[in-house]
Amino acid sequence: MATIQQQQQRRDRIRLALLLTPGLLWLLLFFALPLVIIFLYSFMTNDALGRVVYEPTLNNYITIFTQSLYVNAYWRSIWTSVLTTVICLLIGYPLAVFIARSPQQWRMPLLMLILIPFWTNFLVRIYAWQIILANNGIINSFLEIIGIGRLTLLNTEGATLIGLIYGELPFMVLPLYAAIDRFDFTLMEAAADLGANKVQAFLRIMLPMTMPGIVAGSVLVFIPTLGQFVVSELLGGAKVDYLGNLIQRLFLRANPINWPLGSAMAVLMMLVLLVLIMMYFRVTSEEER
Repeated sequence: MATIQQQQQRRDRIRLALLLTPGLLWLLLFFALPLVIIFLYSFMTNDALGRVVYEPTLNNYITIFTQSLYVNAYWRSIWTSVLTTVICLLIGYPLAVFIARSPQQWRMPLLMLILIPFWTNFLVRIYAWQIILANNGIINSFLEIIGIGRLTLLNTEGATLIGLIYGELPFMVLPLYAAIDRFDFTLMEAAADLGANKVQAFLRIMLPMTMPGIVAGSVLVFIPTLGQFVVSELLGGAKVDYLGNLIQRLFLRANPINWPLGSAMAVLMMLVLLVLIMMYFRVTSEEER
């Protein structure tokens, strides 16, 4: 009897392995292998002609930590990502509460309005913002009509921030809505009956209980924003160096092209993101306990 059970378990393991093999091969080939290649390239260097020389060195990492161009790009990208995340949270939380508190028949249409931008290519939407923020665009035309005059909106850091908030806001709203929709709002009424005002009830009850949604949304916004280069390239005019722009330039447009240095910058960026993801799982696991 035990032998039959062991054979059945062995056949189940074989079936499971066969089912997992295509997905594992895909991940190894298109995810793990490129990461390994980038990691190895980060320890190489370029010769005088710009060709990659296979000589292990730490010079790329030393360059990143010692040259102000790269240090400032890291801090500027992190600060912009944090600012984008905070603004998306301040906008997205009330919006998610509004959707969660709306009548049942209105929730799905409201969520669809949040998702509609995903039906259009992201690059096309950023080009649309170029038209909106241009000197003869919609906003400046309105400002001129009301007598304020035209302002320089396009090719500024403010335009970059607007584009980032616009692109990442749905990723904040959806996890927040999922967390708030599960929240029991009668707890707020109970807190009011016990003498707490609305601010105290929110800070002590609602905010901690919806923290997993806040953390999830913050991670989903911060991670893509940190490596974003399309928005700053098209709306910011590439006037300020962000992390994504520098990596893209080192791989494609630098003279000479410097793949090892770009790989080192990408590795450090992935380490920052890895720390944030570990913090996310730690917070969510503590909330589940």
